[in-house]
Amino acid sequence: MESTFADLAAHCIALLSHIPAESRIIVAISGIPGSGKTTLGTAVVSKINELWMTACAADAEKATHKTQICAFVPMDGFHLTRAQLAAMPNAEEAIARRGAPFTFDPESLLSLVQKLRVPVSADAKSIYAPSFDHAVKDPIENDIKVLPTDRIIIIEGLYLMLEDSPWNQIADLMDELWFVNVERAVARDRIIRRHLEAGIARNEAEAIKRADESDLVNGDYIVSHSLTPDKMIISIQDDRIS
Repeated sequence: MESTFADLAAHCIALLSHIPAESRIIVAISGIPGSGKTTLGTAVVSKINELWMTACAADAEKATHKTQICAFVPMDGFHLTRAQLAAMPNAEEAIARRGAPFTFDPESLLSLVQKLRVPVSADAKSIYAPSFDHAVKDPIENDIKVLPTDRIIIIEGLYLMLEDSPWNQIADLMDELWFVNVERAVARDRIIRRHLEAGIARNEAEAIKRADESDLVNGDYIVSHSLTPDKMIISIQDDRIS
């Protein structure tokens, strides 16, 4: 897996040579629940920054720009809040199906990506994105900072490749779309384990029910309604993957 992370990181850095210095490369990583999107995304971001810092240290011309250049933005921060779900006409379904496309705020995510696409000027300021607090089960506004020096942005989330509007408008703004492919049974096992470890489910029966009636329903929709990716990445069995 390490070589895959390094190859993908080197690929992203190479893309920078084909764009103006004030522009960014934005990559979307999608896949069904339990595919390993987060593990892949965080590892690639770490490797990009590691490779860049190493290159800067070895190149006197780049030494003045010795700073990390890659930021990671998970889509989880664009969940609707529990209060918003409770106020919906189909509140019971929305709460039970939290994680489905209609329980997110894609318009706000689209707005963020549009801001990231604006060329970075000399006086550019940081751009902020929301994170998700799993302890309180709600987003935290402006918790992730994207610096003007961040020239590669990795965005990770379930629905970044959906053909449905407005998700497809988000996909259109990406430089590349990566899809993490995983066997459905492997994803199911990971999801059940994650629900138990995170306290999302009180017992195995509840974790299985949530996986089968929500997470994998969402996963099946993703598989049948996604755009064609630029890269298909095969997920491997790894205890770190969730």
